[in-house]
Formats: sequence, C-alpha cells, structure tokens
Amino acid sequence: MKLKSEIKPAEPNPDETRQMLLEAAGEVFAEAGFRNATVREICRRAGANIAAVNYHFGDKERLYSEVLRYSHGKTLEKYPPLLGLAENAPPEKKLRAFVLSLLLRIFDTGPTSWHGRLMAREMIEPSAALDSLVEERIRPMAAQLSKIVAEILNRPVTDECVRLCAFSVVSQCTFYKHCNPVVMRLFPKQSEMDAAAIEQIADHITKFSLAALKSFIEKKR
Repeated sequence: MKLKSEIKPAEPNPDETRQMLLEAAGEVFAEAGFRNATVREICRRAGANIAAVNYHFGDKERLYSEVLRYSHGKTLEKYPPLLGLAENAPPEKKLRAFVLSLLLRIFDTGPTSWHGRLMAREMIEPSAALDSLVEERIRPMAAQLSKIVAEILNRPVTDECVRLCAFSVVSQCTFYKHCNPVVMRLFPKQSEMDAAAIEQIADHITKFSLAALKSFIEKKR
C-alpha cells in the first residue's frame, strides 16, 4: 500500500488543459489587451506549463484568435440572437429579441463577464484575428438583423437604407457600453445595468427604431 506522499497527482487531461488556457487567456486578454498580455501570466492562471500554449495553440497570436472565437461562441450560446423566438415571429418582435440579446451579451456579469470586455477591447484595438471572426460569426448575425429590418421596411435586404438602419440599431446598443463612463457621470442613478435596466433600454431602442423605420416606410409611399 502506497503512502499519500508517494501517490502522484493525476496528469491533467489535454482537453481540460486547453479549456483552462482558453478561460485564463480570455481573462488576461480582456484585462491587458493582446499586446500587453503575456503567455507566462496566462499559463500561471491556468495552472499549466509555460510550454502548454505552444503545444495546444502554436503561439500567442493563434491563442488569441481562438479565444475570440471561443468567447463569441459562448456568449451566443448563452444569449442567441433571437433568444429562442420562432423564425416566423413578427419582425417587430424579432427586432426586440435581437436588441435585448445584444445588450445582454454586452453587459453580461459574473464569471463570463470577460467575454464582453474582450470584444470591447477588440473594437478599440482591432487585431488580425478580427477578420476571421467577422466572416465566421459577426457577418451572419449582421445578415440576420438586415433581414429583420428589410422585412419591416418591405425593401430588398440589399437596399442601402436597410444597411444604414441596421447599423443605427446596433449603434444605439453599443452606445451604452462605450459611453458608459459619461452616462455614469451624467445620470449616476441610472448607470447601473441590472436586468431591469437592460429590459427598459431594450424596449426603448426597439420603440425608437420602429418609429424611425415607420418614417422610412411612409416616405417610400
């Protein structure tokens, strides 16, 4: 019978190590940005050997690219663009679901809050990894929103007005994140983004956007 001191700890499963590296890297990249993040700090937080990043991902740049994909995938899994709404639902309801989903991803809290902070950093300091993320994940979502807006406007999805209106919807959502430091100072009592506040903002953005879209419909007549 072996003594406890003689029992070697089980070697971590390669898949578990890879997962821990992704989570640790996400936190470090969200805090420090791609350029300032170090492989040493990522491995320290993951409890992994310094060579683990090269073994699982090749290098820091490839790790970052994989973290972006992983992060975006996890947030979409938690808050899908239509939040489970049926595809044949009225476009106005789909617009509200899309807006709420985006706000929930932006202001997610808890252990997964680094996902939103990482994407916010990537928007300010875009890396080479953004190109593939846009093609693989963001473009399909943009197409989904454009389809909703086109349905409301009763215009082709390729119409320039559809593109501009879709951008306007998204920009209203991102305003609350990127301009939060100013909002907090202008309206301290309204700056906390809890569930109720997010629902209220989603309602407002939807109503505001639908009113604007209605004016484009009337102009076309």
